[in-house]
Amino acid sequence: MVGLGFGAEFIPIYQAHPNAEVAAICRRDATQLNQAGDQFGIDRRYTDYDDVLADPEIDFVHINSPIPDHAWMSLKALDAGKHVMCTVPMATTIEECEQIVQKVRDTGLKYMMAETVVYSREFLFIQDLYRKGELGKIQHLAASHPQDMDGWPSYWEKMIPMHYATHVVSPCLGLVDGLAEYVSCFGSGTVRDDIAQKSGNSFAVETCHIKIKDSDLTAHIWRFLYDVARQYRESFDVYGTKKSFEWTLVENEPHVIHTAKKPEPEIPEKVEVPDFADRLPEQIRRFTLPAQIHDAEHLSFIQGGGHGGSHPHLVHEFVSSLLEDRDPRPNAVTSANWTCVGICAHQSALQGGQVVQLPKFTLG
Repeated sequence: MVGLGFGAEFIPIYQAHPNAEVAAICRRDATQLNQAGDQFGIDRRYTDYDDVLADPEIDFVHINSPIPDHAWMSLKALDAGKHVMCTVPMATTIEECEQIVQKVRDTGLKYMMAETVVYSREFLFIQDLYRKGELGKIQHLAASHPQDMDGWPSYWEKMIPMHYATHVVSPCLGLVDGLAEYVSCFGSGTVRDDIAQKSGNSFAVETCHIKIKDSDLTAHIWRFLYDVARQYRESFDVYGTKKSFEWTLVENEPHVIHTAKKPEPEIPEKVEVPDFADRLPEQIRRFTLPAQIHDAEHLSFIQGGGHGGSHPHLVHEFVSSLLEDRDPRPNAVTSANWTCVGICAHQSALQGGQVVQLPKFTLG
């Protein structure tokens, strides 16, 4: 485990998983490293990432470091013969995404971007409806991720909204097993001068349309990080011919299913989304519950709704992919496509909405 702030949430899940073991932990700060090691009973502790990669008993690294570290840490791990699970986004440049995809091809190692949304209970619920045919033909997808990043670590002030867009890209593309082909994005409004200078981005909001490859579908996504009044929301709406799903406007209130051809007052119905812990090994099912969150005061949980119970699903998917010698979901190419949507979207916004094609290496 590399990075033990938010990343510490995964330690007890791996420890409880029947097919995994946390052999070592890594954090730059020795005091905090030792606190985590003592708390979770892990003896092997590293402050130097190179020492982790030199350890022959480590099969894979789970990277939860700050965003600027994701790409280089992933590449170094692959070079060292380690499989990689890395929190989002994969990288912040197209070049880095391509390097990771190529490295995975060259080495035959596994890479998975730990995208929480496509393992959240809401996504699994919608996916279940879709696979059962209850939504009918999907006609449109939409997702939003408004978030006030004031108070977060200072590196967020350098972040461009669409460079952290995988939480809204992934459900739209993941539901239909699609890849983005091209995008068109507009910027709107302005952030305050200090944020604009640090990030190189003046837009308060970025809103993007995604054309899904080999499909008649488009998806609409939007993001902001600063200077817009809105409660946190990580929404996903799906519009089908038979039923549509709309995310609640207010966190922790019921979502809504709309059913076609009913009397108008009966079309919308508030729904409670079930948990999907029964898809997991019994030993880790409890970790879908908010009560199992290790640090409930961490901003990613206060604003993130507990990530929809996704953490044990992520762990189980990656461990299973290694044991079964198959690509995890999302694999390196899909992770690159989801990540590059946002990078290309910002390029489009800087060009007034001009269409920008996704790089070929992200298209399968």
